[in-house]
Amino acid sequence: MGSGIAQLAAMHGHAVVLDDSDPSALLRATAATAKNLDRLVEKGRLTPEDAKAVADRIVLTSLDDCRDCSLVIEAVIENLEAKRDLFAKLEAVVTDDAILATNTSSLSIAAIARGCRKPERVIGIHFFNPPTVMPLVEIVPGLTTSDAITTSSRSLIDNWGLTTVLASDTPGFIVNRVARPFYGEALRIYEEGIADMPTIDWAMRELGGFKMGPFELMDFIGNDVNFAVTRSIFEATYFDPRYKPSITQQRLFESGLFGKKSGRGYYEYGPGATLPKPTEDNALGNRILERIVAMLINEAADAVLFRVASAEDIDTAMTKGVNYPRGLLAWADEIGIPAVLSRIESLQAEYGEDRYRPSVLLRRMSAAGSTFFTG
Repeated sequence: MGSGIAQLAAMHGHAVVLDDSDPSALLRATAATAKNLDRLVEKGRLTPEDAKAVADRIVLTSLDDCRDCSLVIEAVIENLEAKRDLFAKLEAVVTDDAILATNTSSLSIAAIARGCRKPERVIGIHFFNPPTVMPLVEIVPGLTTSDAITTSSRSLIDNWGLTTVLASDTPGFIVNRVARPFYGEALRIYEEGIADMPTIDWAMRELGGFKMGPFELMDFIGNDVNFAVTRSIFEATYFDPRYKPSITQQRLFESGLFGKKSGRGYYEYGPGATLPKPTEDNALGNRILERIVAMLINEAADAVLFRVASAEDIDTAMTKGVNYPRGLLAWADEIGIPAVLSRIESLQAEYGEDRYRPSVLLRRMSAAGSTFFTG
């Protein structure tokens, strides 16, 4: 992530210093950047001269050389103490008007800023992986972040040609919060024996239009990463059952079966491995799709209700950040909010679990006959 963010900044004319506590990571970053730039030259998006200029703007250095930086973006391990410790070291080096940004995907911006001498300059600037490809960036001000820092940070990233959305400092921000049912409900359907993994993936991909099915995507992201985010959001929301982690995923994590990077996850990826065939039953597939999409819409509606972000930013985040085939709230308007609410209410009636509680906002909108978007 760090090298990708550095490349983005350098491609937009900024002088960049890149540091890591592990010298070998810097060597890998240099190699990755060179490979990315070579690919852009091959595609005709950069001239060889421009690619060299970009590479020359990135200097491998030490923390002390951050003193002249107007913006520092950390992308260290997803651990609160590690980030606080780094920001304390940075504050001893940078000028008082430098912005300190965290690329955290799930930790509290307020908690990270608390250890800083000037917490008003700490902000979340959350890129998606790989940052040189994914167009979305979540801008997340903490409770003490100044409005000026929020405005200038968003303007800078907008000027890089990326798409920014403004999120409140709540667990998972927009994308990692709203996307939880894509994984969690798929796992629940599998654990109940309603359908196997290939069939669930087929239904979401072929019938729903998602780029990847949930099990394919978890294997691609890494089950260690996906499980850690799920557990983090579950704990940060005071154990809300909507975000309850899956025992199936926990067992894969405990076994070191992280997905593609380990050679095995929900599927096998070793030499000669072939993916199992789905049951291509449209009736079953549509039931799976309707259930997962209803849960996603329910989560998106609650994100609007609790002012995590605007309806427009939520739909932008889900289409640009995780490539959903359409915005969830626009999808709700298309299906019909009463129909979505009915699906959720049916699940709650069947299971009797708070996991399936309908969003109050869906209830209000259904009663009023209103929609998320007009026209």
